[in-house]
Amino acid sequence: MRLNRRKLLATVGVMGAQSTLPNWSRTVYAANSPVQLRVGVIGTGVRGKYLIGNLPESARVAAICDCATSRMTGTLQPQGEFADILDSFKTQQASKCSTHQDYRHMLENVELDAVIIATPDHHHVPAALHALHTGLDVYLEKPLTVSIGEGRVLANAVKKTGRILQVGSQQRSMEINRFACEFVRDGGLGKISRVDVPNYPGPMAVPDYPEEQLPSGLAWDLFLGSTPQRPHNRQIWVKDDFKIGELLWRGWDLFEDYSGHLMTNWGAHQIDMVQYALGMDHTGPVKLAPIAEVSATELERDWRIKWIDKTPAPTVAWLDDSRFRPVRMQYASGVVVQLLPGITDATFYGERGTMAISRNKYICTPAHLLTGEPDPQAAELWKGNGHVARPHLQNWLDCIASRATPRAPVEVGLRTVSVCHLVNIARKLNRPLEWNPEMEQFVGDEQANGLVNRPRRPGFELPSV
Repeated sequence: MRLNRRKLLATVGVMGAQSTLPNWSRTVYAANSPVQLRVGVIGTGVRGKYLIGNLPESARVAAICDCATSRMTGTLQPQGEFADILDSFKTQQASKCSTHQDYRHMLENVELDAVIIATPDHHHVPAALHALHTGLDVYLEKPLTVSIGEGRVLANAVKKTGRILQVGSQQRSMEINRFACEFVRDGGLGKISRVDVPNYPGPMAVPDYPEEQLPSGLAWDLFLGSTPQRPHNRQIWVKDDFKIGELLWRGWDLFEDYSGHLMTNWGAHQIDMVQYALGMDHTGPVKLAPIAEVSATELERDWRIKWIDKTPAPTVAWLDDSRFRPVRMQYASGVVVQLLPGITDATFYGERGTMAISRNKYICTPAHLLTGEPDPQAAELWKGNGHVARPHLQNWLDCIASRATPRAPVEVGLRTVSVCHLVNIARKLNRPLEWNPEMEQFVGDEQANGLVNRPRRPGFELPSV
């Protein structure tokens, strides 16, 4: 049944493409499709809820999954800021939506056509592989992976299965960002010599938190997944629900077992723009090294201005904490990319001028270099209630129908997150490294290569596809 539905949707997509304007899918796909795409959502925290609320009408949510039943209850019966965002879902779909704590059970027992994955990072690749194994197309939130090695496994599985996988790097669908990146890539600034990027903090080790009573409805072992067994404590897994001092606690996102922290979270967006604008979507840097010529005062000032409510201060001297080490990397083309304190946007330095690129915005100096700029109204698509992702999700749905390559395919997501992981590895080892982007291995460095993959707890090995 699943394959028949997909063939039908694909046929409708091709017919629409032949008979209407290039943007046919945004207006014709939902109206002409005899069935809505049945989507499962894995992970119903803040991001999962936003994605449900942004899902275009040509698809419907048929099942949701979360290791915490309280998160699913808050999705089916939304309150506060999510009351409006999920109003349509609540009134039209929630009553028919099945709930599951284990995504393996959902994927094996519910008739679905596609799946959205918005779990903590350490579940991204396992959940995606399970979905591919059952023949589903996938929308996978960024960052793509929690390690470099598992990303190649996922990319190979996407190629083998022929499924559509869209990475949630939604700046790839923003017309403003696309114009800016392609302007730089196509020589608008002349030859690029360097790019400066914000110094996104890396993760810390999980502290020995005392064991707390397990909340009702939380499958703690499922949350831990492939990571080491440890006692439950809400500071490990609860994200953005409470404060500790000035810090809105980020839970799992802080810790290296589950995430690369802000380097792979927000950093994945900026690095993605760097890869795009430099024309490096197929590769990565060849050299990395910590930057020594930065003072503790600069690092502390940067933290107080940008990160004080998002990550703890060091428990050691600023220059001794690997999480905040600035890093310089170099591509084979000679372009240098630096992660530095005091930088707010990815800033490209070319022969003719500079370009600063951020979310849905760019600034070119001198401005007269620009021609053929997009209509400023294009930025309005990304404004509205919640973190708007609808156009990027629409691109995914369009590609499910047409079987075309999405704007943020798996290989692009892999190369972007690999750069982020490389930065964290260079920080951790605190020495120069050479990287072979074709082999996806460090050159002559056994210690560094030992960090390309991570050990997995028995029972949570990566599934074969």
